[in-house]
Amino acid sequence: MPALGSQRRLLGSLNCTPPATLPLTLAPNWTGPQCLEVSIPDGLFLSLGLVSLVENVLVVAAITKNRNLHSPMYYFICCLAMSDLLVSVSNVLETAVMLLLEAGVLATRAAVVQQLDNVIDVLICSSMVSSLCFLGAIAVDRYISIFYALRYHSVVTLPRAWRIIAAIWVASILTSVLSITYYNHTVVLLCLVGFFIAMLALMAVLYVHMLARACQHARGIARLQKRQRPIHQGFGLKGAATLTILLGVFFLCWGPFFLHLSLIVLCPQHPTCGCIFKNFNLFLALIICNAIVDPLIYAFRSQELRKTLQEVLQCSW
Repeated sequence: MPALGSQRRLLGSLNCTPPATLPLTLAPNWTGPQCLEVSIPDGLFLSLGLVSLVENVLVVAAITKNRNLHSPMYYFICCLAMSDLLVSVSNVLETAVMLLLEAGVLATRAAVVQQLDNVIDVLICSSMVSSLCFLGAIAVDRYISIFYALRYHSVVTLPRAWRIIAAIWVASILTSVLSITYYNHTVVLLCLVGFFIAMLALMAVLYVHMLARACQHARGIARLQKRQRPIHQGFGLKGAATLTILLGVFFLCWGPFFLHLSLIVLCPQHPTCGCIFKNFNLFLALIICNAIVDPLIYAFRSQELRKTLQEVLQCSW
């Protein structure tokens, strides 16, 4: 793990970038062209983390409060919110500790800081892996509910859902411990990148197939009502827009981080890759942004959950 400094150390064992100094600068590279480097202030990390924290706490509280939401689908959404919640808590905790250390308010031994850094790294790595897993689980759950609607409640039972949830959390913790322990092994980075590609492919295949089935169903209804073109086109455009937002947010928020890991394996010394390495903090900020967007995509679109959320907010006042 790297030493203390102005550079964020979260997953720092996977990062090889020097500290950033200006919000947006062209960083000179003596062996190649100039690099565009975006620095993310600690205050922005704190703000993003706190917004995500509040959003995901509300999701967990709403699902816990309303018994009508105690179903496998909403349990997966609740676990996704908990994963994003851990991402937020980890980043807020790390940023707060960094600011306290730099201000001299928190004085402790280097060994203690090292252990705290390791704990935070494991926490956020496990939350990242679990977040990706639950995004995949939600996609599979929706796929089964559409293509096997009559058998859905016999296939996706509560005991089976709880076993899947437990398996995901255990696997995420083990994966994070192994990843942090053996961070300097190429195979670890390749496995993480392969896992991201597998999740992206799974979500793309399932959601595209669901969109195709929905459009086919809309065409059938349109033929019965003799209004084929307007309904089909309108539904297809709406479905395509939803699919683009869902997969686009996933790729834009997670893709740069895993690109960073890929380039560490493929071209660790190349000047162009070095320019990308300098924006490691930006890639982490995008992951926190994903934790903010996930509730908007998967949770707050539910009318039942929104109604419960209003009740939770009214009770809090």
